[in-house]
Amino acid sequence: MRPIPRAMLLAATVAMSASTGFTQKVSTGGPYKVLKTAKVGGEGGYDYIFADVEGRRLYLPRGGPTGQLMVFNLDTLESLGAVADVRAGGATVDPKSHHGFSTTKPLTMWEATTLKVIKTIDVDGRPDGILCDPYNARVWVLSHQPPHATVIDAADGTVVKTLDLGGAPEQAVSDGKGTIYVNIADKANIAVVDAKNLTVTAHYDMSSKGAGGSGLAFDLKNHILFAYYRQPSPTVVIMNADNGNIITTLPTGMGVDTVAFNPATMEAISAENAGTMTFIKENSPTSFVVEQTLETMVGAKTLALDTKTNHLLTMAAEFSPPPADAPPGPAGRPARGPMVPGSFSILMVSK
Repeated sequence: MRPIPRAMLLAATVAMSASTGFTQKVSTGGPYKVLKTAKVGGEGGYDYIFADVEGRRLYLPRGGPTGQLMVFNLDTLESLGAVADVRAGGATVDPKSHHGFSTTKPLTMWEATTLKVIKTIDVDGRPDGILCDPYNARVWVLSHQPPHATVIDAADGTVVKTLDLGGAPEQAVSDGKGTIYVNIADKANIAVVDAKNLTVTAHYDMSSKGAGGSGLAFDLKNHILFAYYRQPSPTVVIMNADNGNIITTLPTGMGVDTVAFNPATMEAISAENAGTMTFIKENSPTSFVVEQTLETMVGAKTLALDTKTNHLLTMAAEFSPPPADAPPGPAGRPARGPMVPGSFSILMVSK
């Protein structure tokens, strides 16, 4: 995943009140809408967003020279403080030990209840994505550079092993029973990993359906994976998780980054950099339909699912127009000016 600071220019702003207030935004064509928009401000870029459902906290890692890990109440979106000087792309919390981890380099380990840093952990590569696997309470740190995965014991913060996934990983999901699936962005395949023995057991080839892999969601009940691809057109490939057999494909919005599957509603949901959120309804293990495309905010490309309330959380900011001679951003994205001060916002989405 690439940091948001150089993403596309915000084409339309969301009208909001004072920085501590909320506004409502109406959606058409489906049941979901933006329930709240909390303008929380703060400087620095942003990438992943993480919801600690048991601890009822929302974590927003910020980059830049004044980087910090911002922490909010998951229900009210009120600030609960921050871990200072943590310039990370992602964060996760182990619900057993209550230890948190941020993808800095070295990795930062902190105590989730006090937000106090415990220690730093030396890792190689370029830490980006992160996942806490409930199967054995291990934290998977993903990197686009070798080693592609660094596995850490969540209880004591020791490095268990590094693992070659066969390419640059994006989002990973766990079945909670000893198998992890990883969307390998540059190889157009899904790596299947034995979480106990820490070995790659298979790669499901998706190259006939797309390239530029990003998000990955998992329906545990029916063992179905939803793998998202950006080229040649935004597509989700829906497949059998046990053997990689493709069931169907559906269109999505532009710039999908992270995604989630909600077992309570049987929906796969994707956050999209173009300013939309797409909901795919699983009517049965063989029947899927695009249920709704919701307007959110340009740059709101990552999401977190609160499985207790069925709320979805995403984030974005407003940006000034770029100078006339500004070069394009990474991967040909349009240039943009600096972030509008105080405009960084959290969006809460639900029915």
